[in-house]
Amino acid sequence: MKQIIEILRLKYEAQLSHEKIARACQLSKGAVSKYVSLARAKGITWPLPEGVDEAALEALLFPAKAKPARFVQPDCFQLHQELKRKGVTLQLLWAGYVARHGEQAYRYTQFCHHYRAWRDRQKRSMRQQHRAGEKAFIDYCGPTVPIVNRHTGEVREAQVFVGVLGASSYTYAEATWTQSLPDWIGSHQRMLKFFGGVPELLVPDNLKAAVTRASRYAPKINDTYAELAAHYGTAVLPARPCKPKDKAKAEVAVQVVERWILAKLRHRTFFSLAELNAAIAELLVELNRRPFQRRSESRCDLYEALDRPALKPLPADDYEYAEWRKAKPGIDYHVEVDKRFYSVPHALVGQVLDLRITATTVEVMHKGKRVASHARHGQGRYSTDTAHMPKSHQAHREWSPGRFMNWAADIGPCTAQVVKQQLEDRPHPEHGYRACLGLLNLAKRYHPTRLEKACERALAIRSASYHSVASILKQGLDRLPPEDENSSQGELPLHGNVRGAGYYH
Repeated sequence: MKQIIEILRLKYEAQLSHEKIARACQLSKGAVSKYVSLARAKGITWPLPEGVDEAALEALLFPAKAKPARFVQPDCFQLHQELKRKGVTLQLLWAGYVARHGEQAYRYTQFCHHYRAWRDRQKRSMRQQHRAGEKAFIDYCGPTVPIVNRHTGEVREAQVFVGVLGASSYTYAEATWTQSLPDWIGSHQRMLKFFGGVPELLVPDNLKAAVTRASRYAPKINDTYAELAAHYGTAVLPARPCKPKDKAKAEVAVQVVERWILAKLRHRTFFSLAELNAAIAELLVELNRRPFQRRSESRCDLYEALDRPALKPLPADDYEYAEWRKAKPGIDYHVEVDKRFYSVPHALVGQVLDLRITATTVEVMHKGKRVASHARHGQGRYSTDTAHMPKSHQAHREWSPGRFMNWAADIGPCTAQVVKQQLEDRPHPEHGYRACLGLLNLAKRYHPTRLEKACERALAIRSASYHSVASILKQGLDRLPPEDENSSQGELPLHGNVRGAGYYH
């Protein structure tokens, strides 16, 4: 265009001939004549009309030829949504496009060109490709909602949980009191029921209820959250720390919920969490049915077409909430949970065990295997399984005064009397258990008749102890009549080491 402008200047302002203009512009004389005639035909001389620059002059001299609209433009937005389905490619979509429009359809190269040109004109950002049924993004809203106690007037802030499916942007929201683990798990259960299925991946932020150790490469998932994912047959893929674009869907969904739900409720006063959730659920239906900007489809339409058929079915049973803790049993082979103690096999003393705690049970796991199970709320502070005790402790647990007395009575009245004295002459009956066990052991070594006789002699000499009875049996004194013992006592000689009653006066 610069050369044409120069030709017009030299022609009308400098009054040069076409031959001189051709030499000055290094063009042929015929080319100069062509441009001058073309400008004269359009009514353009020198100076150029006001506002006519190079682009405008080109449009005046060389207007674009209108192509006949014989090709049908593909619906690029619909193509973009279809590509989210598993196994769908541009080649497959082009084949369907050709089948519908025949000769009015673009060839495959132009078809791809038009789609990619449309895609590149969209908002400049890190655009993620979301496949149907693949991901659910989860986050909490920043603003909280005040709830007033009707009786005391106390105000408590409720958190707003938001979950959104990647392909359709189908959104779920609810209010909970906290962002703690029980509320986090409960919100997930209700969200999956709302979706009517399970996505392949759950993409949360790095809050403590989801991730116990945040890491860009190897995050540590909370054990309870991991168990929930295993129950529903899905997996947890936390967003990278400080990378909000990893969960851009959740960020947008949170913004939409804040604008179209929380903002509408800002002037209402709520007196219970259930009342707030009822209001959120009502507006949530409206939100999911509202068409996208510049489109006729809504979140609900895309959910029915894309995500719902691709979601995995919900399991038959609901997930039972359970907390996981670690504990090391003490020398008494018990672990502590909320100030109550539960037994484990005594061989595991000193090892770190995993505890799975539900509302009703406490399960103890060792290397993934359950080794103990107790009712969480039972009688007393201790819950002890006899099978967890060492053999010696199991025997001790079976000791009781009644058991010893029944055994002794079967042998004879003197044995029963000796056992009774062992139990009664101690501060606590258990203090005499060992002596009674010793007497039981004597019954295995000596005939019950001899034991009864030995106990009779021990009572006669007022020495009803285990050692006396054992000595009598060892020396065979139980076989001697009592009078022989008396006579032998009378034959003892008197000497200075034998003190009489008067010695102590």
